[in-house]
Amino acid sequence: MDRIFTRKHLFLTLAALPFMGVVAAFGIAPDTTTENLPRETVVESVELPQAQATDSGAFDFWREERIGRGDTLQGLLSRLGVESAEARQVLAAARNNQTLGRLIPGRSVLARVTSGGQLLLLRYLASDENLVTITRSGGEFLASEKPVALEARQIMRSGDIEGSLFGATDAADVPDRIASEMAEALSGDIDFHKDLRRGDHFSLVYEAFYLDGQLVKTGRLLAAEFVNQGKAHQAVYFKDGQGREGYFTPDGQSLKRAFLKSPMPFSRVSSGFTGARFHPVLQIWRAHKGIDYAAPTGAPVRAVADARVEFVGRQGGYGNLVVLKHQGTYSTAYGHLSRFGKGLKRGAGVSQGQVIGYVGSTGLASGPHLHYEFRVANVQKNPLALKLPTSYPLDARAKAQFAGKAQPLVKNLNLLRNTNLASLD
Repeated sequence: MDRIFTRKHLFLTLAALPFMGVVAAFGIAPDTTTENLPRETVVESVELPQAQATDSGAFDFWREERIGRGDTLQGLLSRLGVESAEARQVLAAARNNQTLGRLIPGRSVLARVTSGGQLLLLRYLASDENLVTITRSGGEFLASEKPVALEARQIMRSGDIEGSLFGATDAADVPDRIASEMAEALSGDIDFHKDLRRGDHFSLVYEAFYLDGQLVKTGRLLAAEFVNQGKAHQAVYFKDGQGREGYFTPDGQSLKRAFLKSPMPFSRVSSGFTGARFHPVLQIWRAHKGIDYAAPTGAPVRAVADARVEFVGRQGGYGNLVVLKHQGTYSTAYGHLSRFGKGLKRGAGVSQGQVIGYVGSTGLASGPHLHYEFRVANVQKNPLALKLPTSYPLDARAKAQFAGKAQPLVKNLNLLRNTNLASLD
């Protein structure tokens, strides 16, 4: 089976080297052992084979990049790790292909790239029926386009947490996007910033699409289970007859919360809610009535629930601030932003998950981060300690449809619970 993403194979290939760690945006299991490792120096003469043009073997990587608004092929090649001189040849070969000149946001480009930055193969599924391919032939590149009929497969993965979530999913050959979808679906029950423990277990069933036996793209996460501190949490995807979709528990309860637990799903908490904190700018002790999320400047910040914009502008130590008014007595505030979301103005409606601003360091901030407050009747509360309201379950008609689709997926999750599989498809 084809493999995706540089980090997966780099993780497996270099696992024996000292001082290597897996970079992850999720928390590290608290009981991970990282100290007092025995060391032994071994010097051995090794004859290296002559480098080949394709740098084949363990150092050929499958990489996938999602196309964003305004993306160009040149920008994608850079993010895919293609060396600049190589990229110029690819762009020359693609110059007359109109499809590659009009990349569609939301779709993905899949490429096989060597560790030296050489492109071996690139696939761009411009539509579900149209595939553009750039292939390497000797020292030249050829761009071609043809209609395709993709084969859908269900992929099953499972694994155990030894350190980080992404480290474990990398080792099990799970695409990062699928791991992120699992974390997002179960974020109402598990805080992936702080709740991970060594020995936690995950099981996944997701879609993948193939052409002539070769992977073209990964699809949607269909079902997931995460056993956290001995308690199993399951999520199953379902789309009803009206087109409404989401993740549900096996008995049909929606996992979509009225409020997301975090406005930034994959950032670490740098400062928590507390009655006394030494302020890094003012150099005094005072209460910290919010949660700070460390993130680079420009990282997107999302609304945690449907709302109306109550305030957008600059306000004292908050710097650039957005305040959202939600249902009932709830409101949320987002401070130190570098800039605001497009079209954001007072009175405008925003939906849960919508980008309302971008991380910055405006106001009283020692560095780029998001200051987030959750307010009840205009009083700041600790969102990590509150029991927030949930969404409604499926109605009786949709629940019957859901049961038929969920049963085989839950059966597979139960089968995977006590296994640690690199793959099963």
